[in-house]
Amino acid sequence: MSAATRGLKRGLILAAIVALFGVIGYLAVPQLLPQRGEGESAGSGVVSIGGPFSLTDQDGRTVSDKDFAGKLMLVYFGFTNCPDICPTGLQTIALAMDELGAAGATVQPILITVDPERDTPPVLKEYVQAFHERLIGLTGTPEQIAAVAKAYRVYYQKVVLKDSSLGYSVDHSGFIYLMDGKGQYLTHFRHDATPDQMAQRIRAKL
Repeated sequence: MSAATRGLKRGLILAAIVALFGVIGYLAVPQLLPQRGEGESAGSGVVSIGGPFSLTDQDGRTVSDKDFAGKLMLVYFGFTNCPDICPTGLQTIALAMDELGAAGATVQPILITVDPERDTPPVLKEYVQAFHERLIGLTGTPEQIAAVAKAYRVYYQKVVLKDSSLGYSVDHSGFIYLMDGKGQYLTHFRHDATPDQMAQRIRAKL
């Protein structure tokens, strides 16, 4: 299957997901990371992002950051009822993984939900499989999700929807983080990054 065909197929899947899950609007939130170079911040010169975690994958298994040792982690925080921001970010990740080809075997894409109440392992499994065969979905208790979100400096906030059958949405920041084989922060991608830009920057870190 050609890259163009794969892109078209994923585009159709994306449309279906948006139709299925996307019945609500998304409120943009301020970007929280410092606007500096990769790994650079005022003061120490190093951005403190990431850390140990223990969560549950889409198959119900307990996994931790140690399970991904030696691989680059491409980490995105989102949720399955997100109408457009999350599907677009995950589509970008999927196409970047395809562009990396064989080199992508050393990169593990991960979706960590910010809506653990609804995103159970079975729900996550159906969702992530629609984007890429190597994408892993992780959930956990509200406390576990709060801890890993704090470690990654991720903003998320439940928002009540009075006129929706869903009841609520979740506002959240939209960065995609690239972590090294020891779980240390390498760089991040903004929501408007293209698959080609993402693939090039990941390849430079391999």
